[in-house]
This record gives sequence, C-alpha cells and structure tokens, in this order.
Amino acid sequence: MDARSLRGLAHPLRMRILDLLTLDGPDTATGLGRRLGENTGTVSWHLRHLADHGFIEEETGRGTRRERWWRAVRVSRRLDTNDFRDDPDSRGALSVYLHETVHRDFEQVTGYLAEDWGPEWRDAGTLSRWADLRLTSEQLASLNAELEAVVLRHREVAARGGAAPEAEEARPVIVQLQSFPRKERDER
Repeated sequence: MDARSLRGLAHPLRMRILDLLTLDGPDTATGLGRRLGENTGTVSWHLRHLADHGFIEEETGRGTRRERWWRAVRVSRRLDTNDFRDDPDSRGALSVYLHETVHRDFEQVTGYLAEDWGPEWRDAGTLSRWADLRLTSEQLASLNAELEAVVLRHREVAARGGAAPEAEEARPVIVQLQSFPRKERDER
C-alpha cells in the first residue's frame, strides 16, 4: 500500500465500509448506511472516495443509476508500517489506520465470544497466547512468514473448491495474528 492509498483508507467510517463489503459482499449506500447507522449521503461520499483509491468498485449490471451497488476489490495489499513512520505527511493516517484495525479486531473477538455457537464451532475457534518465546528479529519475521504461508495455503485450497465453501457447515472464518516483541522489565 502506498502513502496515497493509506491516506485514502485511513478514516474510521471508510475502514468499516470496506470491512463490510469485504466480509459480507456487495451492498448499496442505503444498505450500508442502515447497517452502520449513518446517513446515506455520507456513506455515498465515502464509497466514492474508496473507489477513487481502488479499494472498491461499482458492481455493473446490478441496481440502477440512483441505487448503485459496490463491491470490494479483491487484491492483496500489504502495509509495511516502516514505509510511513518517518513520513510526516503519512504519520497521522498510519496512526488512524492502526488504531482502527486494532479496534476492529477487538470488536470481532468480543463479538465472537458473546455469540452463542454450537460446541463444534466453539471448540474449533481459539484465542491462543504464547508469551514464553525468546526470538531474534529474524526468527520473529520467519515465524510470521510461516504462519502467513499456512493461512494462504488454506485460502488457496478453499478457492479451488477443496473446502466446499458452499457446504452448509462451512462458515466465513477470520484469522487474526498478532506477534510483536515486548520490552523486558529493565528496558521500560
């Protein structure tokens, strides 16, 4: 993701809109406004902004000129925060983006915990934490790359139809991974 794209996305409402379109599929400004508790005109303005930056596109052949349908553009975007930390023009956008990302992830986890799932799904999900690792920065980067490769492998299998996403028991799954170093007591 470049600085222009980051600034285009780094707004709480735009991030929520993109998340809904990514997770739940196409929708209109009216539908999104209803789901988000926002004015349709405001949502429409943010939709056009997201489209200008290539995050979403109009779903042609659906709806009317007055009621346009929008969908997320399915491309892999990678954000390397190091690209923006020393750029004063992007630092604010980076801060908003990271804050909103952590807030969204927190809401998704607490939503999952509050929902009533059958035992097969309750037992399949996990909130795991390992705090007894001691790694170098290279080892941490390697760990993250291996975990990402596992997720990508499962995504590819599902895309080829191997996971039978149309099966009644198949559900959308969110994978959240957070790994970072922690300062030791004497470094704080």
